[in-house]
Amino acid sequence: MTGTDLAVILVCLAAVASFVVLLVAALALLRTLRELREALRALHDDTLPLVRALRATVAEAGAEVERVDALLDAADSIAATVDSATRLSYLAFRAPLIRVVAFFRGMGRALRRLVGLDRARRSSRARRRRDELAERRRVA
Repeated sequence: MTGTDLAVILVCLAAVASFVVLLVAALALLRTLRELREALRALHDDTLPLVRALRATVAEAGAEVERVDALLDAADSIAATVDSATRLSYLAFRAPLIRVVAFFRGMGRALRRLVGLDRARRSSRARRRRDELAERRRVA
């Protein structure tokens, strides 16, 4: 055998060995792809019901949001009505109520003057003012 024959045999053996290594790698890759396909199928089977439930929940939440929006609109309407009714009642009862209060206050003053309580109250006020002024002078 010559050196050339030996080199050809070695190159052929290296090619066969490389082919075997590539074949083993390809088989491993196929096995991994099958496992990945099974995992994706299981993931699909598990997530599909969850997505359906999520869609139903989102639809329910949307309906609840619309309901709450309607309630808020009704509450705004009621608040506006109460506000206008309060303003109207204030305008309607303000003047007569002031007159009634003024009348009873005048009646109370008249009664005090008739009974003589007004003088006693005035004299007690004057006494308090005199005492306060004397206290201020003493402190200063």
